[in-house]
Amino acid sequence: MNKPVVAVVGRPNVGKSTLFNRLVGRRVSIVEDTPGVTRDRIYADAEWRGIPFVLIDTGGIDNSSDEIIPAQMRAQADIAIETADVIVFIVDGKAGMTSADREVGAMLQKRAKNVILVVNKSDKPELPDSYYDFYELGLGDPLPVSAANMLGLGDLLDRITESFPEQNDDDDDTDNIKIAVIGRPNVGKSSLVNAITGEERVIVSDIAGTTRDSIDLPFEYEGQQYTLIDTAGIRRKKNISESIEKYSVIRSISAIERSDVCVLMIDAVEGVTEQDKKIGGMAHESGKGVIIAVNKWDLVTKDSHTMSKFEKKIRNELVYMPYAPIVFISAVKGQRLLNILVMARSIAEHRAFRVPTGQLNAIIEDAVMMRQPPSDKGKQLKIYYVTQVGVKPPLFSFQVNKRSLMHFSYSRYLENKLREAFDFSGTSLKFVFREKGEKNLD
Repeated sequence: MNKPVVAVVGRPNVGKSTLFNRLVGRRVSIVEDTPGVTRDRIYADAEWRGIPFVLIDTGGIDNSSDEIIPAQMRAQADIAIETADVIVFIVDGKAGMTSADREVGAMLQKRAKNVILVVNKSDKPELPDSYYDFYELGLGDPLPVSAANMLGLGDLLDRITESFPEQNDDDDDTDNIKIAVIGRPNVGKSSLVNAITGEERVIVSDIAGTTRDSIDLPFEYEGQQYTLIDTAGIRRKKNISESIEKYSVIRSISAIERSDVCVLMIDAVEGVTEQDKKIGGMAHESGKGVIIAVNKWDLVTKDSHTMSKFEKKIRNELVYMPYAPIVFISAVKGQRLLNILVMARSIAEHRAFRVPTGQLNAIIEDAVMMRQPPSDKGKQLKIYYVTQVGVKPPLFSFQVNKRSLMHFSYSRYLENKLREAFDFSGTSLKFVFREKGEKNLD
């Protein structure tokens, strides 16, 4: 099941970051210690009453000029409307209503669904004097909370999870491979989408559905159903001098969550940037299949070693994704674009593959015999049993004597042995380690 996306919006100094951190602090998740992942703090996984979701903070307005704040607020709200399943609109109960609140509130009232209006800094049992003024926004009953004092957060989380849309049956449609085209602005995402759907052998269908239909393109190729999810279309607005890159991250979050395979597009002329690492890290941490597409390859001056040198640079920069295949393309000239569809179909199969338990344990036993597990202060790691407990991505549970003895390098060694035995190219593998007596994963 794809996780719903919750966006936190509001003007500066209303307590967005404090609330964000409080809600994330309630998460119950497995944290993967993977060196090389550049994580953007604008998003995080969260969970409430067993329901997981993705929380994104659309704050980060770092401008001192009051004149451009409304324009940036419009941009943030616009992104939230397009990408989020639920919007948490935060206002300041102490400061009262402002013109910026009214502007964003009007936009949300006209266009957005599932908006929760939160009056933060309601620190006392009695409601703040300004509380009833916020009814003017037309967004229903305001919910008083105090993020700093952790008051009313349970009620807020209940409201959030109750607002999640029902999962569509198409979400679990194994016959339809959803491909998210992700990357920073101007790397050629829309050109790739247009080129693929414009192929003579590709049939594009017009399927009505959610509000995201404008960027979801269902089509068929060689008998396989696909949906391309285009994360482009960032509208540059006057007076917004920064944060465009940050908005590209926000857009990518929603697309990644709804996808099976992500095509991370990199500009061949500019090479791998920090923003590429952030967006690629999101796809990796979400356990999606990944294809690295180096676009504009036609603009690069080449010799017999150019491709291998570029691939080596990518591997060094995106060290956390050694499993992701690399394809060099030109969206404008149509070079090697259909290779992406062939790769995506193969990766979707790899993500759904289950290793028989007997074979799995035999491989791990052989790996342990070939390289002894790590030890600390005379105590050595022991692996008693391994089972695959999930797919998409493949998830393996190891029963061990002491979890702290499992060093990252040995975990990577075991992963490499599994990859040698089975074709898991294009997908991450997730490991969890539990000690005897701990409840296994479903």
